Amino acid sequence: MSPASERNRTDSAMDRYYSLTQHPVLTEKGSDDIHTRNAYHFRVPTDAGKVEIRQAVETVFGVRVQSVNTIKVLGKIRRRGYAVGAKPDWKKAIVALHPDDSLDVF
Repeated sequence: MSPASERNRTDSAMDRYYSLTQHPVLTEKGSDDIHTRNAYHFRVPTDAGKVEIRQAVETVFGVRVQSVNTIKVLGKIRRRGYAVGAKPDWKKAIVALHPDDSLDVF
């Protein structure tokens, strides 16, 4: 394999990792989790797996991940007059870090 093709492969992996960790979810429960469990919440693509999320957080932020929990959040039904629609479904990842590590992003 040529060095250029290997570099493109790692660049696409890094792009995927950055897209996985791009959207933090800031809520009261999430803020409480940061202080009590050292856990951070992220909005991730629906096709992302736990192993991939773990690798992304460890690579991008340089921390040790203890556990990853994922939740599929169903979109809410919305109404405007007689028209009915729905927000899209999305996935949330709760990433618990090693007690000695922390993220300065939040």
